[in-house]
Amino acid sequence: MNKFFQRDIISVRDLDKQELETIFDAAEKIIKLDPNERQEIARGKTLGYLFFEPSTRTRLSFQAAIALLGGTSLGIADIASSSAKKGESLADTVKIMSIYSDILVLRHTLDGSSRFAAEVSSKPVINAGSGTEEHPTQAIQDLFTIRKEKKKIDGLKIGIVGDLKYGRTVYSLLYALANYDVEVHLTSPEVLKIRPESIYEIKNSLSFTESTNIEEYLDDLDVLYVTRIQKERFPDEEEYLKVKGSYVIGLDLLQKMKDDAIILHPLPRLDEISTDVDKTKQARYFEQAEYGKYTRAALMGLILNENGF
Repeated sequence: MNKFFQRDIISVRDLDKQELETIFDAAEKIIKLDPNERQEIARGKTLGYLFFEPSTRTRLSFQAAIALLGGTSLGIADIASSSAKKGESLADTVKIMSIYSDILVLRHTLDGSSRFAAEVSSKPVINAGSGTEEHPTQAIQDLFTIRKEKKKIDGLKIGIVGDLKYGRTVYSLLYALANYDVEVHLTSPEVLKIRPESIYEIKNSLSFTESTNIEEYLDDLDVLYVTRIQKERFPDEEEYLKVKGSYVIGLDLLQKMKDDAIILHPLPRLDEISTDVDKTKQARYFEQAEYGKYTRAALMGLILNENGF
């Protein structure tokens, strides 16, 4: 039985370990499938995308993913070119897009936007980022990358560094990791520590420490997940300037890490990972971006096909 058929994906908290593993296995299958077979998974289906916030990787990977499956895509990549600029409500925009599409993907600046969209849409909705809340498909992509590169998730020591207050990828990742037996070390400036109210429900199922010193656990990590400081979410630019560049991953820090550790980043990056790191074997963030295409293809394939694929 395919539990994903016609299902909204709003929060990674709605997925248990078995469901996450189902998506990962489906992604592995898509990677291995003959291209002609892949093209049949979503043939005749249309993805509608609504991006009210800038995006490169997420939007393009969804478009690449549906094309990989033989489907097509249409949508709004820029609010300035949509009727929202004329004052059209989000509800009406979503309703119209659901008429033209078989599945919708939404990124919006407001918290709760994707859950609201799912209520008014006649087609399944995937949350591609809702305000400061979550980015579930990024977490799915992140965990798949870890499983693919480290051959497992359980038993790993994972460090997450950077903007833990405003970075929505961080919350989705933590919610997903709560399904696994992992040790998590959180590193951030004091003012960008994790929001306690946002992880209240998982603090008993996830073992984590908090620190401001990036070197404290560095030599023990299997995975280092780096995030940028989210300038656009700071209410005051002066506060942003105080923490800008707090942590920079360069070759000096790399020498203190395990030889087989991997470095991930949801991208885009600013200056938090030196470009010198790109050519090292620990750097896996570009592979991570590629895996996003396959995990999103797997998810859409499951949502669009009653019996899976």
